[in-house]
Amino acid sequence: MNLENLTVQVDDAFFLIGAAILLIEIAEMVFKAEFKAKTFGEMLTSASTQIPYLIVETFILTGAYGLYWVIAHGLPWTIPVTWWSLILVVLLADITYYWEHRIAHEVRLLWTQHAVHHSSRDMNIITGVRFGPLEGVWSLIAHVPLALMGFPPEAIIFGVISVLAYQTWLHTELIGKLGPLESVLNTPSHHRVHHGCDDKYLDKNYGGILIIWDRIWGTFQVEEETPRYGLKRDFNSRNPILVWFSEWPDLLHDIRRSKSVSEAISVLFRAPGWSQKEQP
Repeated sequence: MNLENLTVQVDDAFFLIGAAILLIEIAEMVFKAEFKAKTFGEMLTSASTQIPYLIVETFILTGAYGLYWVIAHGLPWTIPVTWWSLILVVLLADITYYWEHRIAHEVRLLWTQHAVHHSSRDMNIITGVRFGPLEGVWSLIAHVPLALMGFPPEAIIFGVISVLAYQTWLHTELIGKLGPLESVLNTPSHHRVHHGCDDKYLDKNYGGILIIWDRIWGTFQVEEETPRYGLKRDFNSRNPILVWFSEWPDLLHDIRRSKSVSEAISVLFRAPGWSQKEQP
């Protein structure tokens, strides 16, 4: 089994699905005379995040493969690559993604990267490629347990890319609810909720492929009305530099204001918005 080719094929398949949805989205906006300079600028900003992301991701993937290879060769066991083990690694990668994603919302240092993905007020396929340049570092660390289980590096990367590739088609308003699939799979409807900044939609629907993890761990929210997308705070910039580093000024400001090392550590590793003043 050529796992490298299979990984590329999975990634390409969802890329083509996403590209088709994007063309329909653009055609619909043009037909309705809604394709304005602001929308185009937002799309360009989202696409621009791929420049630093892909440069850094090349090194992260290389490092991840090397780290997982070292772990795999230090274990007295290994899980052979079969169709059954690939199904299992995708399932485990999906569970890992849920917690990786949830923790990225709950730890402010990690949020500095993931907030880039949430900073757009629009919801379209291009929003799906809007990433912080260092998001992959946390992903590399989060998937170390799969290496310790005995999965070979190429299987882990297949699982990671499968989970991420699946989500390409979720970033759209073009597709409504999908009936019984809504109970099991992550769908555009569920993911629109995740990108909402309305109070009832905040920090919900973290799942990658399956939405059942949110149902199990208490973070599921059904889409009741169209969310207001973007960050909770007022942020509407389409300047790529400001988007890439949107969270850093406030984070550094709060660290400088910290009265002790322990408070500075809390600023870094507690939830976004945490304040010493809120403590009893």
